Amino acid sequence: MVSRDTIEQELFDDLGRYADNPLGYVMYVFPWDTHRAIQVVPWDDPAIAEQIAPYRKRFPNAKFGPDVWACEFLDALGDEIKKNKFDGRTAVPPIQFATASGHGIGKSVMVAWLTKFILDTRPRSVGTVTANTAEQLKTKTWAEVGKWHKISLTEQYFNYNTGRGAMNLTHNEQKEEWKCTAQTCREENSEAFAGQHAVSGTSFYIFDEASRVPDKIFEVREGGTTDGEPMVFDFGNPTRNSGRFFEHCAGRFRHRYKVRCIDSRDVYITNKDLHKQWEEDYGEDSDFFKVRVRGMFPSAGSLQFIGTELVEDAQIRETYDDKYAPLLIGVDVARFGDNESVIYPRIGYDARSWPAERYQGLDTVQLLGKISEMIHRFEDLGIKCSGLFVDEGGLGAGIVDNLRHLGYGPIGVNFGATAINSKTYRYRSDEMWGNLRSALPKMMLPANNAKNGLDLKADLTQREYGYTLMGNKIHLETKKDMKDRGVNSPDLADALALTFSQTVATLEIPGGRGAPAQMAESEYDPLED
Repeated sequence: MVSRDTIEQELFDDLGRYADNPLGYVMYVFPWDTHRAIQVVPWDDPAIAEQIAPYRKRFPNAKFGPDVWACEFLDALGDEIKKNKFDGRTAVPPIQFATASGHGIGKSVMVAWLTKFILDTRPRSVGTVTANTAEQLKTKTWAEVGKWHKISLTEQYFNYNTGRGAMNLTHNEQKEEWKCTAQTCREENSEAFAGQHAVSGTSFYIFDEASRVPDKIFEVREGGTTDGEPMVFDFGNPTRNSGRFFEHCAGRFRHRYKVRCIDSRDVYITNKDLHKQWEEDYGEDSDFFKVRVRGMFPSAGSLQFIGTELVEDAQIRETYDDKYAPLLIGVDVARFGDNESVIYPRIGYDARSWPAERYQGLDTVQLLGKISEMIHRFEDLGIKCSGLFVDEGGLGAGIVDNLRHLGYGPIGVNFGATAINSKTYRYRSDEMWGNLRSALPKMMLPANNAKNGLDLKADLTQREYGYTLMGNKIHLETKKDMKDRGVNSPDLADALALTFSQTVATLEIPGGRGAPAQMAESEYDPLED
């Protein structure tokens, strides 16, 4: 007879061989041939025959297994593991996946597989799993982990708990050094995500329904990705065009992540008849269908002031030269240490050809010099500034005074002043952004693959808005509120918006940008049809 110790050693050897083969692990450790509850994707179904063919070749005896998207995901993870070549000592860059999808693709199942894969193949690994609500976490995400753990070949080596305040999966002999814990994602619980390290193993975080996890939680978890073989996995429906999940999938941090977009219509287990009904009722290009089926972020979130498509269209619009267009420059003055002072030039609708300049840590004298340098560079090209708009709040007041003393004729703009079009907007800042939004269908913005373009797109599309209680005037979200939900200060967008604080007349002489143009207050209401 083969001894129990021998059988265990063979199991451990097999798990070691699957350390860089997540799909192989999933096919090995779960009872696909005998457990009917998990036999939901028949690999011999003609509907998926072509897509599943490469995996049937690798596992010729398998009749059931993961859906195609899951196979592709697990293989992509394996490729990243092989690339890192973690030796158990020297820290490697974090493996980071962000997956936006429609409804019903089986995200929670993938969370369970990843949790089991890491714990079973990486001794002394430590992980944290969360979801958007405590109810979702306990009854769906963590329950799914428990379901797959109990039918796995390694069930006897870990203890699964789901009681109040104790949702965890711990190794029987190394409970503190080898475990995964389910934590609620309330901001006040953010410290529970801190201090997680696994020097010789994997520190991992898995966020289910990540689009509604507070940004503070995302920030805190970064401290757990500094040693060992860290891994991060974000899954969610793309409901908002702001926040860290959006940033990871489509914003300024997307280059750090392996981004995947899963269309529910391409997933075997989803309800195709319901998809057809939704397509008939709402249309394939509607935000409803994009978010719930196609796994795409909406064109405009419910509170989003500037729609994403407006910005993206402006980023690919062909540049043209308007010889009658005046040169306008907006200057947003930084007030805080991590904010930027931005000098943004545009000529007519062209806010692409002359890059905005961004500075951190400049004092007023230094910033004054940078503004002067830009003005003179344009003058060397025969182009004089027709409108220099400077944020005069706080430190900006000194900049405006000195520019006037030097003869540059700046227009000081107070963001908090009453709007010129006060029947529509509450403050000047709201109005400037409204004027900018109205101009976007004609504008040319930096391309999305350039840093300024990527950051400007985030600035423009992540700011939310509401209405005043009295009068229904538009009131944009404050910078403080944006920071509180983890969104960066929109310094680039503010500088560009400053150039829309007043209407500037076109030039009388083609190309003759030599004299300041006449200022005019605009009564145009961008919300009127």
